[in-house]
Amino acid sequence: MRRSLFLISLALSSAACSQSPAENAADEPAPAATADPAEDAGAPAADTAKAVDFEDSDKEGEAVREFAYKWPAAVSATPALARRLTAERDKALAEQKAEWAEALATSPEDCVSCVNRGFEVEWKVVADIPGWLSLSQDLYVFTGGAHGNYGRSSLLWNRETGEGVDGIALFKSPVTLENALGRKLCDALDRQRERKRGMKVDRAAGGIFDDCPGLDEASVLVGSSDGEHFDRIGIYFGPYVAGSYAEGAYELNFPVTASVLDAVKPEFAEAFRVAR
Repeated sequence: MRRSLFLISLALSSAACSQSPAENAADEPAPAATADPAEDAGAPAADTAKAVDFEDSDKEGEAVREFAYKWPAAVSATPALARRLTAERDKALAEQKAEWAEALATSPEDCVSCVNRGFEVEWKVVADIPGWLSLSQDLYVFTGGAHGNYGRSSLLWNRETGEGVDGIALFKSPVTLENALGRKLCDALDRQRERKRGMKVDRAAGGIFDDCPGLDEASVLVGSSDGEHFDRIGIYFGPYVAGSYAEGAYELNFPVTASVLDAVKPEFAEAFRVAR
């Protein structure tokens, strides 16, 4: 169940920031945590660190509980970050097990879909530049019913301070970044929606999914084309934000421009450059 459903969700939601600005610009990371960077002095070298692929499952009659949590070698090479994700993984697993046990005890005996459970997280590297590791998290959760839900979030790990923040935290505010992107943000979204729907989007029509969502409803990912600076911005609108569940997620990629650079908080400006 988990594999097939999660692969469907990923098919609806391809990797943000994976394209170059030229490919998609025209059409178009998690709570803060602190750690002592000194604790990572004994970190495994990047070429010896290994990816983690953790799985856990249970079966009770026809009812199934499946759990998976993955991260790349770049995370394992940063022990403080690996500890954080390990703690998050263990907490999620414990919560799923407890909820599944309750569902088994309280759901009708003939309702298998009421008790099947699935949870999968996969972390991926968006960009690895000096001082920073930019990650995306693909999440799929099934808690019974017709279908599960999925989404994507970002995590920016500051190697100097040992802190992790989500992508929008590098900018002065969601509204400031919206203003920096300007009309091209909503225009690019509408072009994608029109291709999926086969009809023109009228934002003034008052339809439930015809307006242009704000970036406070999006995940913001930052990417790099040169491995030295952040010069790409990925905007991810999950299911039910910019369109129906059937339409899937919406992903928009933009180059960092001078206006976008002005929207970056001063303390993070050195990590960015205008895309060439």
